[in-house]
Amino acid sequence: MFKQKRILITGAAGFLGSHLCDRFIKEDFYVIGMDNLITGDLRNIEHLLKLENFEFYHHDVTNFVHTPGKLDYILHFASPASPIDYLKIPIQTLKVGSLGTHNLLGLAKEKKARILVASTSEVYGDPNINPQPEEYWGNVNPVGPRGVYDEAKRFQEAMTMAYHTFHKVETRIVRIFNTYGPRMRLNDGRVLPAFIGQAIRGEDLTVFGDGLQTRSFCYVDDLVEGIYRLLFSDYVQPMNIGNPDEITIKEFGEEIIKLTGTKQKMIFKPLPTDDPKQRRPDIAKARKILGWEPKISRAEGLKITYEYFKSLPKAIIEKIEHKDFTKYHR
Repeated sequence: MFKQKRILITGAAGFLGSHLCDRFIKEDFYVIGMDNLITGDLRNIEHLLKLENFEFYHHDVTNFVHTPGKLDYILHFASPASPIDYLKIPIQTLKVGSLGTHNLLGLAKEKKARILVASTSEVYGDPNINPQPEEYWGNVNPVGPRGVYDEAKRFQEAMTMAYHTFHKVETRIVRIFNTYGPRMRLNDGRVLPAFIGQAIRGEDLTVFGDGLQTRSFCYVDDLVEGIYRLLFSDYVQPMNIGNPDEITIKEFGEEIIKLTGTKQKMIFKPLPTDDPKQRRPDIAKARKILGWEPKISRAEGLKITYEYFKSLPKAIIEKIEHKDFTKYHR
């Protein structure tokens, strides 16, 4: 009955999820998107809604998940991913990493589907070593403000490996480092959209701490390629996917000012609790096992992203989008 390979992508209306939907549509899969739209936006996938090989379910994966018919693959990307979100909805963040992951692993077991779960570089916490290899166990404060996200992802990895070991489910785990590109929310609290948004609005760039902490930015197309290769590989342990080109926040702010042609200065504010001082992936495994490494330079990727942000409606650029999160605090 079903001739095409069928894939379920949770968090489908989000930044990464929507790009993954595009990629698998391009690869001639039948794509089932699922999102509760807490942080996702239907505008990210509206171009797919008319396609015969795409369907969308408005559903919260922390509740029972079922899809009719066969299912070959699952990509679990449902989760708040920015501090401004998971600090507002800490309970839902923990639930999607635990109950949501449990439900989807159960679905994978039932359907005999391969599942790839999206973990994060935040499992390393504020690292004591740099770059961070997959063998590093991390330096995480489980009861700090970031703990709801960090520990949700760490639990998610443990649950995934348990299903792989005990139930023999085919699982993959990707640890995603800072990623950027079109469809990011301009005001989601992450450094890149925050800087570009402030520059477009003519505001000074807000730097937390002394600006010497580092990040490594990977363009979304490169990340999607790495995830695609990992899904179809035989590797079951967690794998870093990100760009090892490390830069300080201060240097990055200077790049944004140069890119936008603005004359803002940087203003410095206290560093948030448990904010990582270093973030750089060791991608030796991705290079060796997947034959993958990022191809798009930061200069090229930033130019595309800046043009996207400039094209947004004025109302989005000039104000923070507010959502009512209270009903999700269960």
